[in-house]
Amino acid sequence: MNVIEVEHLSRRFGDFKAVDDVSFTVGAGEIFGYLGANGAGKSTTIRMLCGLLQPSGGHARVAGHDVAIAPERVKAGIGYMSQRFSLYLDLTVRANLEFFAAAYGGHGATLRAAIDAMLERMQLTSVRDAVTGALPGGVQQRVALASAVMHRPRIVFLDEPTAGVDPLQRRSFWQLIRELAAQGTTVFVTTHYMDEAENCARIGIMVDGRLVALDTPEALKREHAPGRVLDVRGPGLAQALDGLRGEPGVLDVSRFGSGATVRVDPTRVEAQAVARWLRARGVEPLEMEESAPTLDDVFLALTASAQRGED
Repeated sequence: MNVIEVEHLSRRFGDFKAVDDVSFTVGAGEIFGYLGANGAGKSTTIRMLCGLLQPSGGHARVAGHDVAIAPERVKAGIGYMSQRFSLYLDLTVRANLEFFAAAYGGHGATLRAAIDAMLERMQLTSVRDAVTGALPGGVQQRVALASAVMHRPRIVFLDEPTAGVDPLQRRSFWQLIRELAAQGTTVFVTTHYMDEAENCARIGIMVDGRLVALDTPEALKREHAPGRVLDVRGPGLAQALDGLRGEPGVLDVSRFGSGATVRVDPTRVEAQAVARWLRARGVEPLEMEESAPTLDDVFLALTASAQRGED
């Protein structure tokens, strides 16, 4: 069953189209990833789906309610953790949970029991009486997630929930997200971290307001980043890359600072042949490592394709 249904959704700000004719569905209990660069339209989409921003065109239903017609009903049935930190930093952890739970109608002994259970679930019992603003960023993010799901919503929207959090805390946070989904909560999450996106059942990729790809992580890699990836570095590399793009078996070339990734079809060209080609054009000493494609490669291939289309 789909709990989010989006059809031709658009949002304009004056002459600028932040979200351009986007359509997708999200199933119950699914972890759905929404990826894109800054300004791609991710947060604008979430704000429309949460009933915080009226669409300029199209339709969206969240938890059975039209976001344009019944935004208050949408808000009552979801949890939302915004990109900007949304807690009261001068309150304790417990006081924050009490405030957000009470906003959704919680009270009395039932509320206190629910808060104790949430503190335990989010591994926050030891800091329940600490002032939230004095806690490390990763712990604050767990408090924010706890606040967003205190009322047991069917759907929770997480807008870049681990931005600025260290890798260990990010891993812990994603364990909590997986537990929520396992218990039936639908999670709609945006992130800049491609390794995090591997946790999603499906991923939608936004480029300049358009949804350019939507599938499972493995299917996206097969379709948009087939073959093998060669990470190459060396002096004179920039001058050699333009010629390499047209060589047989070379599928894509992307620059990264002083290095580049070269995606090749291994049935048509071997890594050693690429190395010989680069050395023959003065890239020496050459450093090369071979790896399987990742979601980073998918994202780069899609954004490069969109850029070529504009050009």
